[in-house]
Amino acid sequence: MSEKHLAVVVLAAGEGTRMRSTTPKVMHELAGLPLLGHVLATATSLGAAHVIPVIRHQKEALTNYINTFYPTVEIAHQDEVAGTGRAVECGLEALPADFTGAVIVTSGDVPLLDVPTLESLLEAHLEGDFAASVLTAIVDDPTGYGRVIRSNDGKFLQIIEQSDADSEQLEISEVNAGIYVFDAQYLRAALANVGSHNAQGEKYLTDVAAELLNQGKKVQALAVSDNWLVAGINDRVQLSEVAAELNFRICEAWQRAGVTILDPATTWIDITVQIGEDATILPGTFLKGMTSIGSGSTIGPEVVMTDTLVEADATVIKSHVSASKIGEGATVGPFAYLRPGTDLGANGKIGTFVETKNAKIGAGSKVPHLSYVGDAEIGEQSNIGAGTIFANYDGINKHKSVIGSHVKTGSHNVFVAPITIGDGAYTAAGTVVRKDVASGDLAMNVAPQRNLAGWVIANRPGTKSAEASKN
Repeated sequence: MSEKHLAVVVLAAGEGTRMRSTTPKVMHELAGLPLLGHVLATATSLGAAHVIPVIRHQKEALTNYINTFYPTVEIAHQDEVAGTGRAVECGLEALPADFTGAVIVTSGDVPLLDVPTLESLLEAHLEGDFAASVLTAIVDDPTGYGRVIRSNDGKFLQIIEQSDADSEQLEISEVNAGIYVFDAQYLRAALANVGSHNAQGEKYLTDVAAELLNQGKKVQALAVSDNWLVAGINDRVQLSEVAAELNFRICEAWQRAGVTILDPATTWIDITVQIGEDATILPGTFLKGMTSIGSGSTIGPEVVMTDTLVEADATVIKSHVSASKIGEGATVGPFAYLRPGTDLGANGKIGTFVETKNAKIGAGSKVPHLSYVGDAEIGEQSNIGAGTIFANYDGINKHKSVIGSHVKTGSHNVFVAPITIGDGAYTAAGTVVRKDVASGDLAMNVAPQRNLAGWVIANRPGTKSAEASKN
């Protein structure tokens, strides 16, 4: 089918009360995207001429998201008339009046639905010259779903919503998945004839299929082979169930692509993450957002990483990393905290209990332990001593420190920004650096050490220290 003869209507107008949330249901996150984001990504990948999400509740939040990430789609607004049938009518109103062809209708809360499934449904619909095609699922517990009614020879007859079904119909295990393909002209005409004479007083889209059959049109119902593909999300229990299934599939896909994931059950990877071959992801790791892991790198255990670029053969252990860059062969952790703007060069090191923010650390340079590096630039092959603090804030403004290459700083230093330390300079242990240090200089401000003889015996008589000092 030509792109210009295909439209996709995405139903996203529901209030989602079972989520018990101020966030719209379709905006709850799953593997790095809102539920609606997953559905729109699939819909736009079909190459349809028109993709139309239909929204109603909390329009501003939905509109902002759609316009930001899917600016080419056409938003439709459902009025106060309730029901899925009315939602589709509102979606059709966004189409050109002379539009002909197929209309796929799907839901904004079915995030695992994929392109191959929709393409197969569309192909079967077009090849059989059907007026409507309904995707169904055979489930163990059909509670809450519309039941698919078939004739004795298996032909589709209608869909009965649970609230309208009798006791015999409630025993049916084949349910409506809420995904359809319609001929646009037939859909418009059938919707005009569908009423709201049901227990909910709503205009059901499901009644369109029965209406088309009454008109003598061909309607088919096809069962999906994988029920997860049509799993809808109405509450947070279902959200967690679908999240676990999607995460398992993401992990399995990366394993088959050459990534070692020791324990997929405790490894969570957003769908937006990229991982190179021969990378190893250890248990308790969360890879989020636009994170990219280079080949041969080892991440974990117990790492949370968001929007971070890790180049090849790097190692990150038990650390929290956000909006940072970790160079080839570099090491991070354990217990490091890399805040946004951290850029660690090749073969560099950010070690135990180190926090960095807006810090560029050159190739081969090391901040091994117990330090804060904020608003700083460190050259290549420098070493920052234990317990060093980059004092970047004067109470009003942040200031930058610049440390050259091949610099060696002593333990327990404080660099009071703004300062510059030249290439090859040294600082002594315990130094508070308030002025620039020229290349090759040694900075120190410690007073000469004084030892007061007999002080403990004189000032702490009777203590164990005093007794020990007499020996």
